Amino acid sequence: MLVWFLPVFLVFLLIGLPVFFALLAAPGLLLWLNGQTNDITLLYRNVYNGMDSFPLMAIPFFMLAGELMNRGGITIRLVEFSQALMGHLRGGLAHVNVLSSILFAGLSGSAVADTSALGSMLIPAMEKQGYTRKFAAAITAASSVIGPIIPPSGIMIIYAYVMGESVAALFLAGIVPGVMVGIGLMLMIKVMANRYDFPVASRKYTWPERGQASLKAFFPLMTPVIILGGILGGIFTPTEAAAVAVGYAFLIGFFVLRTLTLKEVPDVLSNAGMTSAVVLLLVGAAMAFKTVVSLSHAPEQLAALILGLSENPLILLFLINLLLFVVGMFLDAGPAIIILGPILGPIFTSLGVDPIHFAIIMSVNLTVGLATPPMGLVLFVAAAVSRERVETIAKAILPFLAVEIAVIFLITYVPAISMTIPRLTGFAN
Repeated sequence: MLVWFLPVFLVFLLIGLPVFFALLAAPGLLLWLNGQTNDITLLYRNVYNGMDSFPLMAIPFFMLAGELMNRGGITIRLVEFSQALMGHLRGGLAHVNVLSSILFAGLSGSAVADTSALGSMLIPAMEKQGYTRKFAAAITAASSVIGPIIPPSGIMIIYAYVMGESVAALFLAGIVPGVMVGIGLMLMIKVMANRYDFPVASRKYTWPERGQASLKAFFPLMTPVIILGGILGGIFTPTEAAAVAVGYAFLIGFFVLRTLTLKEVPDVLSNAGMTSAVVLLLVGAAMAFKTVVSLSHAPEQLAALILGLSENPLILLFLINLLLFVVGMFLDAGPAIIILGPILGPIFTSLGVDPIHFAIIMSVNLTVGLATPPMGLVLFVAAAVSRERVETIAKAILPFLAVEIAVIFLITYVPAISMTIPRLTGFAN
């Protein structure tokens, strides 16, 4: 009976039950019906055990660092820097939106934070300059998925925790794919700008003005350098790096830029705490859900089914990408990784796919799922920020989703894209 855990879970999602409760109710109900009452205790005990982890402490620290950066006016400086570099192009503000997401990704690692922070500034500015509101919201949502791909990344921390992989290796493997997504989106904007005659900024920044904008953005842009440099240099662990990022963001906001005040600290802590609580509760529930996955022997059955379809790894990777894309439409990336990672990872490792490579395939695919209808989380955030309907944004985002899907398949079939930097630095074979 336990093999029905996934269909029951999906039914609970479709009737509107929050993901956290669905992750616990589906296996709990099946264990009760199966007479395994002792395992119900194990299920709910694992909610706490799933959260009780030193590596996972990096997530609330990175959330807090991103909140401090955003509240301290760092986002504005990144946007101004992006505007100085690309604002003069046709469709300049759309390019600025994407470049700002790339830069912001190195600070927060969260797609939701990216959408809300950048969207609240850039969507009204784009609309004022002549873009439609639905287009502005769509490019904001599409570019925000870069946040969890370029390090630091909460999703990759979760994957490393579940699968026992190196956080540093995953961080390094995400750099090139994240930049590729950004470049792909910019190329699509260029095509659309010429076709639909997007507006051009009134003037081109002079080099002294660009230099001034670069100086203003210098301290924020040092954040990912400090994080990655410290991890790669063996100075601190990813969790300690996250704590260092918080300290750095605090110092920059209070003493260097002087854009933060003590009055804002309680609100910053509250917002970071609420966001972290949501993520960690989902992780805990997903780890408990994983208990029933192992009890049901579903991984073995699914592995046999997948391997029975074909022995060609290239065909299987194509099919798994389709599966992950569909899963990403309905399920948040964190729980999806915890549920499917232990099932799919060993299958493809046995077929000769490097575990770091598969981790990036899975992480990027499920991250793009955050921007896919009907349940893409950043679509709802973009709708709330822009006051545009989700259905309207979902239609406008389709060209950008096509670009991101193309990048996913490039990453899948050209391992060097994600594996070169980890190999050069000695973090992968």
